[in-house]
Amino acid sequence: MESKVQQLGYDNPRSLDNMTTIKDSEPGELSTLSSNNKLNKQVSKISQKISDFSEQLPAYILSFYDEYKLLIISFTLLVVVVNALKILLAITDAISDIPLISPIFELIGFGYVIWFAFRYFFKSDTRQEVVGEIDSLKKQIADEKT
Repeated sequence: MESKVQQLGYDNPRSLDNMTTIKDSEPGELSTLSSNNKLNKQVSKISQKISDFSEQLPAYILSFYDEYKLLIISFTLLVVVVNALKILLAITDAISDIPLISPIFELIGFGYVIWFAFRYFFKSDTRQEVVGEIDSLKKQIADEKT
């Protein structure tokens, strides 16, 4: 088998202006790189803009938060509530998939409703007690003083 060695060459040697040259220095001193490249100037301008922006970024974020504080808090609260409801529904769905648990919970719920109806709705004095409790809750919610 013969191995072929490719000669390295320039694909498009346009000009020598874009090449970096090393300036000669005296013995004992480091030589420096000099570039006639417009690209280096553009890169330095872009890096300066990025640096300026990153220095001012905390101020931008703070002013944005101050301006839209209520909207940000409302959106965050909405996301938290939606996620909590999804988790709650997933838990109740998982519990209801367990055999015999769902019917037992339904029986407990029916039993509580029947007990509540017998306890509070058959006698007139207990109905007045429930109405009084509801009125006191309304006053507490509306913050009314009697």
